[in-house]
Amino acid sequence: MLGPGCAKCKKLAEHAEQAAKELGIDYKLEKITDLTQIMNFGVVMTPGLVVDGVVKTSGKVPSVEEIKKLLS
Repeated sequence: MLGPGCAKCKKLAEHAEQAAKELGIDYKLEKITDLTQIMNFGVVMTPGLVVDGVVKTSGKVPSVEEIKKLLS
């Protein structure tokens, strides 16, 4: 999860955790707050969701169902 820790960032983390749990996926949620690291992913609008090194979303908080589709 990419973001400085704002309310949207926290909501994205919650949604991602819930989606992974509902899918029964073994996961590790890492929160990257350093702006340089975030920009290295090419993300200019946070929050961002990265799965296995690939940016899946940025600049919005997708629903749990949307994240489940991204993880499947």
